[in-house]
Amino acid sequence: MLRRASLSTKLIRTGAALLVMALASIGLTLWVTWQLEGGAAAVNEAGRMRMQTWRLSSALLAQAPRDSQQALIGELDQSLRLLRSGDPGRPLFVPWNPNIRKQFERVERLWQEQKLGWEQGGSGIVTALSAMATQRAADAQVSAIDELVLAIEQQLSRHTAILNLFQFLMMALAIGGAAVMLYTGFLYVILPLDHLSQGLRRVESGEFSARIEVTSRDEFGQVAAGFNRMAQTLQSLYQGLESSVRVKTRHIEAQRARLEALYGVSAFLAEAGTLEEMCKGFCQRLRTLLKADAVAVRWADEGQQRFLLLASDGLPGDIAQAERSLAAGTCHCASPAPDARTRVIPILDESRSVPCACSGAGFVSVVNVPLRLKQRLTGEVNLMFRHETALAEDEQDLLDALASHLANALEGLRAAALEREAAVSEERALLARELHDSIAQSLAFLKIQVQLLRTAVQKAQPDLINSSLDELDAGLRESIGDVRELLMHFRTRTNTGSIEQALQETTRKFQHQTGLPVHVSTHGDGLPLPADTQVQVLHVIQEALSNVRKHAQARQVTLEIQKGAQWRFTVRDDGTGFDSADARDESHVGLRIMHERAQRIGARVSVESVPGDGTSVTLVLPLHPMTAPLGDLPKALQAEPADTQAGLKS
Repeated sequence: MLRRASLSTKLIRTGAALLVMALASIGLTLWVTWQLEGGAAAVNEAGRMRMQTWRLSSALLAQAPRDSQQALIGELDQSLRLLRSGDPGRPLFVPWNPNIRKQFERVERLWQEQKLGWEQGGSGIVTALSAMATQRAADAQVSAIDELVLAIEQQLSRHTAILNLFQFLMMALAIGGAAVMLYTGFLYVILPLDHLSQGLRRVESGEFSARIEVTSRDEFGQVAAGFNRMAQTLQSLYQGLESSVRVKTRHIEAQRARLEALYGVSAFLAEAGTLEEMCKGFCQRLRTLLKADAVAVRWADEGQQRFLLLASDGLPGDIAQAERSLAAGTCHCASPAPDARTRVIPILDESRSVPCACSGAGFVSVVNVPLRLKQRLTGEVNLMFRHETALAEDEQDLLDALASHLANALEGLRAAALEREAAVSEERALLARELHDSIAQSLAFLKIQVQLLRTAVQKAQPDLINSSLDELDAGLRESIGDVRELLMHFRTRTNTGSIEQALQETTRKFQHQTGLPVHVSTHGDGLPLPADTQVQVLHVIQEALSNVRKHAQARQVTLEIQKGAQWRFTVRDDGTGFDSADARDESHVGLRIMHERAQRIGARVSVESVPGDGTSVTLVLPLHPMTAPLGDLPKALQAEPADTQAGLKS
């Protein structure tokens, strides 16, 4: 029969029994100790009564003053009252028994008799007879007190013997409790643990039939029952382990192959550069992976009314030519629904009034995989088989994943094409603005000078002719300078990875063109600038140098570069300068161009100039993208604008 008590209950019961016995023994010991302490104080107080008796008899014989005698009598009365009632505060109390009570009553009776005689005798001459009587009475009183003390000491001796007995019992209890705890621990803890250890060793050695005998329902009994269940489970698992391992291995191998295929197709789509290359390679890889007889990729128009064949592999040429543009709903391959999923469609369907072209080529079934882009159906992938086929759930998931990658890659190509178109358009607009703001104005000026020259020739005005020729010569030189400057701007690139090198090249070309010395100084440290930012910075500096060439009449130019979390570029000349208040005038084409370029990267341009004291143009960039929180960046840095991308690709 199983013992039902739990291990904790058994330990609590054993500990509680030992605790009760220990507390009882300690309580009895404390009580006996208390009795001994009070009895010792009573012995001391009785001893004081002997001394007080002798002092009183000596005072009577010496005929001491009445007040002194009364004080001594009061002390004896006080000692008797203290012995009779005790004093718990000291503590002091008499360990009463019949013998002690008898001796105490004798002492009290003798004292009352002596006290009465001494009080009646009063004060007077003490005769020899009365002195002897007083001495005998004192001796009798002291003898009675000695008997009382002896009785108390005998009672205390018995209490001491009881205390020693209790201490011996406590020692025996400690030894017995330790033995009980050791036995209890061995019986309820060590022995079950040993059985469990033996069972574990047997299981570790491969003996899964090992079982532990369950003799109780405590915690170790529950652990033993759990061990038996575990051993039984291990035994059953081990029996079919080899077959389970083979099944799991095949499953893992299939998953590895699918992941490898997914990775390979994804890597190919990422590297493909053209639409034809991407779709053709996708069809070839998908056909090999799924062992299909033919694969086709179709792209739907905006209204999904027609499906365009982008590429195919294994599809007969006549079918591919006939289905280059397939109306929706006319074939199994062009019948998507808004909620279409990957599905297997049998081609040989007698209910169709118009036979499918695929059936004539011997195809029996087709797998339609929709191409989705952000929940929008944009096309489909068709896998044709010349036998009936079925898709497992993992194969369907793989096809959906591959189709999603293809849709994203196709959208990426389309977005890249739109981006290139926008970049070209933006670059053309930029080139048009540059030409309009420089060469076009110079040509308009030359046209006016030609008209003036023609008029002067007709009127035969030599002075006006020479003036017009000088203006034409100056205008031509200005136009040639503008053309060279534009060529220098458009041929300068920042593909070195360092804006400082590009600026050094720009300043060298500027010195060669104008003959003005340019001093470049760089201070601080900072992270490299993004490529789109470098392009705009380079164009702003070039425009500032162009303004120096055209208007400043300077002798030297300084370019200061301050690197850090917020880069700063300053172009300073010692030319004629101008009124800074006029810088906001729309007629200052160069300044407007610099402001427009700075705004594209979230930077700002400031111009400081004093007539006759030169000009300073400062470009301050926003916080570097690597040092500023995303929320603090200007919108121009949170996404690459099309014009900066165009500048990089030009």
